Amino acid sequence: MPEYPVWKAQQEPQLPPSEGELRISVISSVGMIPIKNATVTISYTGDPMPPLMTLTTDESGQTPPVMLPAPDVEYSLEPEQLVQPYSEYNIEVTAQGYEPVLVSGTEILPHVTAIQPISMNPLESSQQEEDIFIPEHTLYGEYPPKIPEDEIKPMDESGEIVLSRVVIPEYIIVHDGVPSDSSAQNYYVRYKEYIKNVASCEIYATWPESAIYANILVIMSFTLNRVYTEWSPSQ
Repeated sequence: MPEYPVWKAQQEPQLPPSEGELRISVISSVGMIPIKNATVTISYTGDPMPPLMTLTTDESGQTPPVMLPAPDVEYSLEPEQLVQPYSEYNIEVTAQGYEPVLVSGTEILPHVTAIQPISMNPLESSQQEEDIFIPEHTLYGEYPPKIPEDEIKPMDESGEIVLSRVVIPEYIIVHDGVPSDSSAQNYYVRYKEYIKNVASCEIYATWPESAIYANILVIMSFTLNRVYTEWSPSQ
């Protein structure tokens, strides 16, 4: 919803609107091949019609970078802000020989670049294409509190194996639910992709570089602890 200017006895100089950069990368789900000449349509999530712009991918499956309106940077730098610190956009992608894709809720922060990867299934593929809805950022949305854990954990429970050395894996298993939910699905995710995705969900790219580094180190330390102790499978 647009904000209207407040007029005073003497109008203050108006600052230029905040913008963030968006780049979109489109590949095939089979072979990770870049998709050339894919049509990419960008619109506001809350008001998708009419679209804001339509782009075409190049030989590398990339769109040219575009600048999109975003809230002022101060909203993502102050804790407990009531104003959503990012804007949300829908991205629709179509390409000859592929199932269409809709990504709803791509988040754009001011003064930084957002890279949205999109994978498309070939028409002959048996895999059904599903729309992707990105939930609210964990720093802004309301989510259940973290399940409390003992700071010092017992090391003699059955089924637990402590590795002889710290290992940085190529893949990790992500359990899509609480540890006690055996019906939740497990996914194999590349370690680097997992760290990147968790960081994108838990911090804002507008933060000072030192704060971003510190938070990523915490995410890596926590993840490797889970791998090293195999704590989650033991639960």
